[in-house]
Amino acid sequence: MSTKGKTRKNLSEKDIDQMVVAQANDESAWEKPIRVRRIKGASLSIPAGLAVRAAFLARLHRKTNVEEWLTHIIQERVELEEAAFVGAKHDLAAKAG
Repeated sequence: MSTKGKTRKNLSEKDIDQMVVAQANDESAWEKPIRVRRIKGASLSIPAGLAVRAAFLARLHRKTNVEEWLTHIIQERVELEEAAFVGAKHDLAAKAG
Protein backbone atom coordinates (compact mmCIF):
# COMPACT_ATOMS: atom_id res chain seq x y z
CA MET A 1 0.00 0.00 0.00
CA SER A 2 1.51 3.33 -1.03
CA THR A 3 0.97 6.57 0.84
CA LYS A 4 2.57 8.64 -1.92
CA GLY A 5 0.34 11.52 -2.90
CA LYS A 6 -2.04 10.88 -0.04
CA THR A 7 -2.28 12.84 3.15
CA ARG A 8 -0.93 10.89 6.04
CA LYS A 9 -3.40 10.33 8.85
CA ASN A 10 -2.48 9.10 12.30
CA LEU A 11 -4.71 6.14 12.99
CA SER A 12 -5.53 4.90 16.44
CA GLU A 13 -4.92 1.28 17.33
CA LYS A 14 -8.69 0.72 17.23
CA ASP A 15 -8.90 2.20 13.70
CA ILE A 16 -6.07 -0.04 12.52
CA ASP A 17 -7.73 -3.10 14.09
CA GLN A 18 -10.99 -2.27 12.32
CA MET A 19 -9.20 -1.91 8.97
CA VAL A 20 -7.40 -5.23 9.39
CA VAL A 21 -10.62 -7.04 10.36
CA ALA A 22 -12.44 -5.49 7.40
CA GLN A 23 -9.68 -6.58 4.99
CA ALA A 24 -9.04 -9.99 6.55
CA ASN A 25 -11.12 -11.93 4.01
CA ASP A 26 -10.35 -9.65 1.05
CA GLU A 27 -7.54 -11.43 -0.83
CA SER A 28 -6.85 -8.36 -3.00
CA ALA A 29 -5.96 -6.33 0.12
CA TRP A 30 -3.03 -8.60 0.95
CA GLU A 31 0.36 -9.06 -0.66
CA LYS A 32 1.74 -12.43 -1.68
CA PRO A 33 2.84 -14.42 1.39
CA ILE A 34 6.53 -14.32 2.22
CA ARG A 35 8.23 -17.60 3.11
CA VAL A 36 10.96 -17.39 5.72
CA ARG A 37 13.27 -20.22 6.69
CA ARG A 38 14.45 -20.36 10.25
CA ILE A 39 18.20 -20.59 10.57
CA LYS A 40 19.13 -23.34 12.95
CA GLY A 41 21.67 -22.49 15.59
CA ALA A 42 24.97 -24.29 15.53
CA SER A 43 25.83 -26.79 18.18
CA LEU A 44 29.23 -26.70 19.81
CA SER A 45 30.79 -29.31 22.02
CA ILE A 46 33.33 -28.16 24.63
CA PRO A 47 35.11 -30.02 27.42
CA ALA A 48 33.22 -30.16 30.76
CA GLY A 49 35.89 -28.21 32.64
CA LEU A 50 35.81 -25.41 30.12
CA ALA A 51 31.98 -25.36 30.25
CA VAL A 52 32.09 -24.96 34.05
CA ARG A 53 34.58 -22.09 33.76
CA ALA A 54 32.48 -20.43 31.05
CA ALA A 55 29.32 -20.77 33.17
CA PHE A 56 31.11 -19.15 36.12
CA LEU A 57 32.27 -16.23 33.96
CA ALA A 58 28.80 -15.84 32.43
CA ARG A 59 27.34 -15.46 35.93
CA LEU A 60 30.15 -13.09 36.87
CA HIS A 61 29.25 -10.91 33.87
CA ARG A 62 25.56 -11.11 34.81
CA LYS A 63 24.46 -12.83 31.62
CA THR A 64 21.20 -14.74 31.74
CA ASN A 65 22.85 -17.91 30.47
CA VAL A 66 26.20 -19.24 29.34
CA GLU A 67 25.11 -19.36 25.68
CA GLU A 68 24.48 -15.61 25.68
CA TRP A 69 27.91 -14.95 27.18
CA LEU A 70 29.68 -17.33 24.81
CA THR A 71 27.94 -15.76 21.81
CA HIS A 72 29.12 -12.34 22.96
CA ILE A 73 32.70 -13.55 23.51
CA ILE A 74 32.86 -15.41 20.18
CA GLN A 75 31.44 -12.40 18.33
CA GLU A 76 34.06 -10.11 19.90
CA ARG A 77 36.85 -12.52 19.02
CA VAL A 78 35.69 -12.96 15.42
CA GLU A 79 35.55 -9.18 14.96
CA LEU A 80 39.06 -8.87 16.43
CA GLU A 81 40.40 -11.60 14.13
CA GLU A 82 38.71 -10.03 11.09
CA ALA A 83 40.23 -6.64 11.90
CA ALA A 84 43.67 -8.24 12.32
CA PHE A 85 43.27 -10.05 8.99
CA VAL A 86 42.31 -6.84 7.18
CA GLY A 87 45.28 -5.06 8.78
CA ALA A 88 47.70 -7.80 7.77
CA LYS A 89 46.29 -7.86 4.26
CA HIS A 90 46.70 -4.09 4.02
CA ASP A 91 50.31 -4.30 5.27
CA LEU A 92 51.15 -7.01 2.72
CA ALA A 93 49.61 -4.94 -0.07
CA ALA A 94 51.60 -1.88 1.02
CA LYS A 95 54.88 -3.86 1.03
CA ALA A 96 54.15 -5.38 -2.38
CA GLY A 97 53.08 -2.09 -3.95
